[in-house]
Amino acid sequence: MHPIAFTLGNFPITWYGIMVASGFLAGLWTAGRRGLRQGVSPEQIHDFGLSLMIGSIVGARALYVITFWREQFAHESFLEIFKVWNGGLVYYGGLIGASLAIMIHTRIKKIPLWRVADVLAPSISLGYAFGRIGCLMNGCCYGRQCDLPWAITFPAGAKSGPPAGVPLHPTQLYESLLSLGLYVFLAWLYRRKKFDGQVFATYLVCYAFLRSFVELFRGDYPAYQRFLGVATPAQLVSVGILAAGALLFLLLPRTLKSAQPKQ
Repeated sequence: MHPIAFTLGNFPITWYGIMVASGFLAGLWTAGRRGLRQGVSPEQIHDFGLSLMIGSIVGARALYVITFWREQFAHESFLEIFKVWNGGLVYYGGLIGASLAIMIHTRIKKIPLWRVADVLAPSISLGYAFGRIGCLMNGCCYGRQCDLPWAITFPAGAKSGPPAGVPLHPTQLYESLLSLGLYVFLAWLYRRKKFDGQVFATYLVCYAFLRSFVELFRGDYPAYQRFLGVATPAQLVSVGILAAGALLFLLLPRTLKSAQPKQ
């Protein structure tokens, strides 16, 4: 684990920040190419970049601060809340924040919301795969103790708190690899979709299952954060994300059919 990639003067550049930025850029680039199939230009996709960045960072940081307030922020300076370059982003918060930003942006620009959501969905999964490698380098989102051949260990002194020298499930790598697989599947589905919103709805359903599965191996949650001593906060949110995806599958085809001109 090497949190710091290099320094510029007295300012450290972290691998976490590099990987999150790389994932964001890779996601925008692939979405720009994908959108051409449905008349959404790369310029239109790139125009969403600032909205996506602001919405995702604000949402992800806000949920992280809420989740880990007692452990990391209650006794620190108020400015610690804004130090996102040190790590500390909750993906579901970012997804919700980015979704709200896109809803506002498409309404202002008068671009079909669900068409844009389908263009972005595979790239969200790709960007997330990059981000989880950043988590690995930062030492956060670590797994439970295990004795498997692929277990990893962290050195002492990591600010994010993994136990030093203890073999752990590499949950960051689990999610990164699964997200890459989901990216390939969604990119394949995009070429075969039947209605606008199908790819995004599929992403929500698949990611909810994927995330809930990996959470079974997480070891960084304190006991009081587990619902009934079992379910993690992310697993609880996954229930809502799964329900949202299922609802989109139910409603969007009907909306599309009702919007078609009657013969």
